[in-house]
Amino acid sequence: MDILSVALPALGSAAGLILQPVVLGYLVLGVVMGLCVGVFPGLGGIAGLSLLLPFMFGMDPVLGLALMIGMVAVVPTSDTFASVLMGIPGSSASQATVLDGFPMAKRGEAARALSAAFASSLFGGLVGAAFLTLFILVARPIVLEFRTPELLMITVFGLSMVGILAGRVALKGIVAAGLGMMVGTIGEGDSSGELRMASYDLPYLVDGLKLVIVGLGIFAIPEIVALLRQDRAISERSVLGGGWMRGVRDWLANAWLSVRCSIIGVVVGVIPGLGGSVVDWIAYGHTVQTTKDKSRFGSGEVRGVIGPESSNNAKEGGGLVPTLLFGIPGSGSMAIFIGAIALLGSGNIEVGPSMLKNNLDITYAIVWLLALANVVGTLICIGASGGIARLTTIPFSLLAPFLFMIIAFAAFQSGQDLMDLVALFVIGFLGIMMRRFDWSRPAFLIGFVLSNPAETYANQAVQIAQSRFRKGFAEGIDYIFSPIVIVLIIITLISVVVGLRQAKTIMAEGAVKSGRKMAPMIFLLAVLAYLVVSFVDASLIPDYAAADRVFPRFVSGVAIVGALVLLVQMIVRPESHALFADRDAGGDREDVHGLWPTLAWFAGLLILTALLGFIVALALFLFAFIYHRAGRPAGFAAAYTGAGIVFMCFMAWLLNRDFPPGLLQSFADLPWPLT
Repeated sequence: MDILSVALPALGSAAGLILQPVVLGYLVLGVVMGLCVGVFPGLGGIAGLSLLLPFMFGMDPVLGLALMIGMVAVVPTSDTFASVLMGIPGSSASQATVLDGFPMAKRGEAARALSAAFASSLFGGLVGAAFLTLFILVARPIVLEFRTPELLMITVFGLSMVGILAGRVALKGIVAAGLGMMVGTIGEGDSSGELRMASYDLPYLVDGLKLVIVGLGIFAIPEIVALLRQDRAISERSVLGGGWMRGVRDWLANAWLSVRCSIIGVVVGVIPGLGGSVVDWIAYGHTVQTTKDKSRFGSGEVRGVIGPESSNNAKEGGGLVPTLLFGIPGSGSMAIFIGAIALLGSGNIEVGPSMLKNNLDITYAIVWLLALANVVGTLICIGASGGIARLTTIPFSLLAPFLFMIIAFAAFQSGQDLMDLVALFVIGFLGIMMRRFDWSRPAFLIGFVLSNPAETYANQAVQIAQSRFRKGFAEGIDYIFSPIVIVLIIITLISVVVGLRQAKTIMAEGAVKSGRKMAPMIFLLAVLAYLVVSFVDASLIPDYAAADRVFPRFVSGVAIVGALVLLVQMIVRPESHALFADRDAGGDREDVHGLWPTLAWFAGLLILTALLGFIVALALFLFAFIYHRAGRPAGFAAAYTGAGIVFMCFMAWLLNRDFPPGLLQSFADLPWPLT
């Protein structure tokens, strides 16, 4: 009863917060933005939330949450368009949908597949929201007992899961998470403010890299470049056919399957790092196992759409459990979500136990928003299906410059520095290489996000434990090994053992063929070199600031050992091994353009920005790209360029932002927006 006496007023207060026209308007806006992002294969919630980050500063918390939840909730629904219409997974959580959704589209049943998927997604999303509500009710009293050692152990658990459940080669995931944590330690130390992998000669790195730049660079840039290299439309068909109601009837006939797969999605979503990488395959496997006639799977069986789609929306509710209760991201998009919440309002909202204690109404507002966003998202997806199907037939060479323009603008707003664009380009190149060689990008991003809290909890736990041990050995042991910590240690060990067994079957980035040894080994050596330099740099920190060197030395040391083991394995293993995964291997690739010519366009925009400023450089880039790369007439290229410049100026005016200046602006006093 005590639980209900606290929860019921909070639930009522949360309902009052979100049932306002302006909040619902922001929710719909977020859903529409998520729909636009989800249509593009590979972008997903991480890229979408990264684009929103610059606009979260100081925003009203409820409005900001409505915008973000609207986007997060609808992406697992809208990514179905790419899976069904073109046979390419819209995200890692919709890989299994391709197996039966795409064959249905090829035989003229795209509308049936989409409506079955949307109905399943709606139900799964509502199940996830209901589970989150109940879990918060039950878990809140326990979570409020968590102190620094418990929070540190939860962080370790999250990192272990992210690293191991990141792909076929578990060590790659661990090293990727370690690399992300080391990139997260760039700048001033948490304890004494000593610089790590930075210098006052390069002030940009003193404050570290911004989350928006890392998120967009690791996820959005690689997917845009990959689609651009293929130089074709996202989909080859715009006609959906009939069967909308038939798809809904299919879902009703398989409602019990949808319930079971939704529960699978929730349970898998709770485990940090597992989420979208594997949830659809577990649900698909369950669907096949529980169906008498298994021969139709893979050739257009509607149950093969209903099962995975129920689970991948339900996992968002499950993923919010570790995110809201402990501040441990349940997935890559949740990692961005954590960073965005800290920017809302006056910055006093922090996920974890403090949120359940001080902002319980905000916590339940997130639950209500998640449920509403699933309903709104499904209705909009159904209503906009015809238009979206036609949109996917537009050649990507016309869409890519527009997307990159928005990404570059969002990246610059994080620090208002030209170096933001340089950092975006560098991190984007790293993301391209990680995608090519099948290194887990979610593991890298979550490692980056958790680096700061992990270091903070570790330093605090050590300092408090030292003071306790001075009072007595028993008191120190009781502080470190509390009952909750012991339970978490056992859970972590069991999860690691189970995860190592399952890792071989997980393809977080999809199926990637193996290539020759040379290219993957060169990339590994580059990663190893950075880790070694980071270790040496941390070792040079003076003794008076020893606390600032302990964490980076430990993390880089573990990552170096992992990288060395990978190197030895690469030397002794045959080229057919999963270690040598390489998307550029083999002669059956659909790429029309090479990587380096494609990157040269974006490097040209960066150089022109440094010389002429962003707006002038953007105008030249857009015209040249549309005229030469897309092969459109000069008149069309000019109109496209004009529309792009007007859109960017409108955005900058609306948000009261400036554009990156170049050398030209230092010699000439130019009017806005050329300043």
